[in-house]
Amino acid sequence: MNAWHEDLLNLLVTPITCPEHIFGSIERVASKLGFDHIAYGFQAPYPVTQPKITLLNNYPGPWQEHYSRSGFLFTDPTVIHGRQSQDPLIWNDQAFVTNPTLWQDAQDHGIRVGWAQSSLDGTGAGSLLTLCRSHEPVTDGELQAKEPGMRWLVQVAHVSLSKAILAKDAHVCTHLTLREREVLQWTADGKSAQDIADILVLSKSVVDFHLKNSIKKLDSPNKTAAVARAVLLGWLR
Repeated sequence: MNAWHEDLLNLLVTPITCPEHIFGSIERVASKLGFDHIAYGFQAPYPVTQPKITLLNNYPGPWQEHYSRSGFLFTDPTVIHGRQSQDPLIWNDQAFVTNPTLWQDAQDHGIRVGWAQSSLDGTGAGSLLTLCRSHEPVTDGELQAKEPGMRWLVQVAHVSLSKAILAKDAHVCTHLTLREREVLQWTADGKSAQDIADILVLSKSVVDFHLKNSIKKLDSPNKTAAVARAVLLGWLR
């Protein structure tokens, strides 16, 4: 078995660690596949209207700063493609026809060759993994030999990094008490505060108190959003 195969398998069975540590392992696999730079973008499933986006990459500092300062994340054709399709995308003039400025600026910063693929799951979370280098275009022969491994890397990156990122986000939240989870669980089932009070033999004011605490702990605007976030964090059954 190739060394990078073993690295990927280890990522799948290793307990969740910090995203940066996992990214370092993925970076080493990408290097063994012949790519100098790697970028990973993760879009959380919440908030629904303005999902949180986490970016990890090892691009040169000047390019990271220019990309962020220019707001390219919102106009990057590779990102747009990744949201619409999980088919791999090889960087070329056609791929960047809607944003030639980004394409030229990337090349000016020594980022000239790239391959990207997204991964989407049933929770509404999605990610995009990009493998890059300065020279040596990706040939058909290289794709035939390496693309299975590159596609596998995309999926392993999504599984391992998304778990780590969400776990880190969940750790920031104050954990719910057993009663708060219970109240939110019944709320998720469509029960009103009075219904929940009757079921749990509590006063409505106590149920409202637990709901208010849950909303605050989950940094949500209302109980509906709190339920949605608790489900996505795996805090409800």
